Amino acid sequence: MKRKALLSTTIYITLYIFFSLISAVTVFLNILVIISISHFKQLHTPTNLLILSLAVADLLVGLIVIPVTTVAIIEPCWDFGEYFCVFQFYIAYLCTSLSMGNLVLISVDRYVAVCDPLLYHSKITITRIMCCISITWYCCIIYDAAIVKDFVNVQVPSRCLKECFTVEGSVLGNIIDLVFTMVVPCSIIITLYLKIFVVARSQARKVFSKEAASVSGVKTVQANKSEKKAAKTLAIVVFNYLICWIPFLLINLFFCMCDNLSLIIGFLPLANSLINPIIYAFFFPWFKVTAKHIFTLKLRRS
Repeated sequence: MKRKALLSTTIYITLYIFFSLISAVTVFLNILVIISISHFKQLHTPTNLLILSLAVADLLVGLIVIPVTTVAIIEPCWDFGEYFCVFQFYIAYLCTSLSMGNLVLISVDRYVAVCDPLLYHSKITITRIMCCISITWYCCIIYDAAIVKDFVNVQVPSRCLKECFTVEGSVLGNIIDLVFTMVVPCSIIITLYLKIFVVARSQARKVFSKEAASVSGVKTVQANKSEKKAAKTLAIVVFNYLICWIPFLLINLFFCMCDNLSLIIGFLPLANSLINPIIYAFFFPWFKVTAKHIFTLKLRRS
């Protein structure tokens, strides 16, 4: 493994400022989501519990993973010891796995809500959702502990006394890990959201076509708007996931994560934690109300 190239002072400072801002905004947005859902009992629904779980994982990304990963990438040497090296990789793997797991659960929740709305409240209960969240966290904690144990090394012969990096495992093992942790969740999410889009579009056409036969053309215009809004929202969800994860998946699978472009692409999954609260919380009307209460310090009166 070759030693990292030293950065110029301007690039060095700029990178630290940039990633510090990303970390701060990620922490702020996810704390806002956590406070909103935790404080207001009216928001204790199955869907919001999934959003809360996702926000906790994304908060850890902004609070721990992004700052430590920034230092590990920018600094030429690792000065924090072997145990912290293992810990920072473990937290990084854990948080990204938790984000994926929660995104899958949210996609399943939305699929049942749209495609089987009459049975949604009987199938998706708070107890079942809490069990699913607990199982997801437990599986991620165990699985990522096993991965980190075999793939993290802190000592390497180089001009630096120490560097913190992951060692390459077998090709088959890497492929199995990528398929299990990225390809499968990605496929599930995309498939479910595409089905949601098809069903929502079909339902909108049936409802508004009947009304349009007896009412003025205003209903038809509203139908088109609702279809476009559904398409736009689902497109944002799907493409955000693809943009953040697919480049990292391809680079990690076929190329060496050692040049500057690869390192930048490696940050994309972390940026997903910044975008998640915007997609899953900011698009809900209740978030604007709760955010207003939080900013105006009216939590007790509310």
